This record gives sequence, structure tokens and C-alpha cells, in this order.
Amino acid sequence: MIASMENSNFWIHNLSPFLWEFPGKFADWGPGGIRWYGVSYLLGFASAYFLLLQYFKCKRSPYDHEQIMNLMTFQVIGVLIGGRIGYLLFYQGEKFLSDPLSIFRVWEGGMASHGGFIGVFVATLWYAKRSSQSIRPIGDLIVTVVPPGLFFGRIANFINGELWGRTTQVDWAVLFPKAPDFALGIGRHPSQIYAGVLEGLLPFCLIQWRFWKTSITAKYPGQLAGEFLILYSIARIFNEFYREPDASLLMGMSRGQFYSLFLFIGGLIVIYWARKSGNSGKLAAK
Repeated sequence: MIASMENSNFWIHNLSPFLWEFPGKFADWGPGGIRWYGVSYLLGFASAYFLLLQYFKCKRSPYDHEQIMNLMTFQVIGVLIGGRIGYLLFYQGEKFLSDPLSIFRVWEGGMASHGGFIGVFVATLWYAKRSSQSIRPIGDLIVTVVPPGLFFGRIANFINGELWGRTTQVDWAVLFPKAPDFALGIGRHPSQIYAGVLEGLLPFCLIQWRFWKTSITAKYPGQLAGEFLILYSIARIFNEFYREPDASLLMGMSRGQFYSLFLFIGGLIVIYWARKSGNSGKLAAK
């Protein structure tokens, strides 16, 4: 078995999940150090803040520093709570019911992007109600800053050596030590990188182009949010063909594909709502 692995031409994943590990006895405590996964969330939130600040400076948004921080507070809460609960309910239902306290052990891993979307929606709705604004233009603003966080999160998945792809013989296949067939020298798609590009980088470029170069947000507030949901769901469904399912199938589909169908439908509904409502919703400085 070892010989099979040593004779393989595939790169062996040997990246550490830690940016910095706690020394000595502190290494056994909780998270054990500063993890790349946590850093990816910080980078995602930081990029969202600086993008929103750039919009304000370029007069594409009335949200100043204070209002950006208020909006970001709601979003951070929504992403973290929604992503964590979503993972436990969508992928670890039995474990969650038998061990509810697992929700607090975030260093063990486990965040679901679909749960994060639900959390962001609830947080955005909450913010819109509290600030007496329409959720549609706020949603447009949010989806322009979400993709970098998705990209950083998928790169962190790759660094962690988790959520690996299906077996393959392509030249760029990777041997993941945590995979059950690692010792056999069987390569797998680096589907985390595929996802980073398809679910994060590509949507970022397209949504930014729509935001800066078209009048879509002014003519039909909310449509950009719907377009992002459709774009992400298509990218996720496609990428799931290369990703090893990490939970049982639903109706013959991976859970990522199944849940993405609802995002796709939601995107269509949001676009219909935006087109029907016209330019009735506006962002406002508070």
C-alpha cells in the first residue's frame, strides 16, 4: 500500500491547517492555534468592509463608515450562526440532536454555505426592518461583497485537506491524507480550488461588472441579488460533480446540489419581484 503511494506522480497534500499553533500545553486547548479557516473569515469580512467603503467614496452607496459597520455587524452574526446551524442541520442532523453543544465547537470544522445564505438573508431582513429600508437594494449591495469570502473559505478548505474531490487520473490530482484511499495512491480532484474559482472568483468578477458598468441596481433594485443566487447555484451544482459527497444523497443528488436548487428558485423569485417592483427601493443614509 505504501509503495503504491510512493510511486504515484500526484502531489501529496501536506499543508498545515494552522497559520500559527499554540505552543506547549496550550496546543491541546480548543482550537489549538490560529487556523487558516478562521483567517479566511477575517479576510472575507475585511474585503467586504473595504469594498463597501469604496462604494461610498465613489458615490455608489450612501453608507458611510458607521453605517457600514452596523450592516457588517448584522452580516457577521448571520453568516456565523447560519453557517454553523446550517451545517449541523443539513449535514450532521443526528450528531446535532445527540450532541447539541457541538454547535459551539467551531474549531472542529463545519460551516455550510447554504446555511450562511439563510443567515445572511435573515440578518439583512432584520437590518432592513430596523433601518426602515427596502431589503432589495441592501441585498444588491450584500451580494457584491459576498464572493471574496466564498473564495477565501474554499481555499481554506483546500489548505485543511477537507471536502476533497472525486477520484481522478488528471495530472493535477492531489493525494489527500484524510481520504480513505490515500495509501493506495489514488488521486482526487482539488475540488476546493474549483469551487473557489467557480463559486467565488467568477461570480465576483461578473457581479462587480454588473454593479459598476450597468444601471441594473438603479432600474431594478434586487435583481442583482437574484442574479447572484442563480449564478452561485449553477456553479455549485456543476462543481458538485467533481466533489466527493460528504453526506448521503437526496433524490439521487448530492446535498450541495439539492440545496442549491432552492437557491436557484429563490433567485428567480427575487428577479421577478425586482422586475415587478421597478425602482421603488432605494438605499438611504441613516
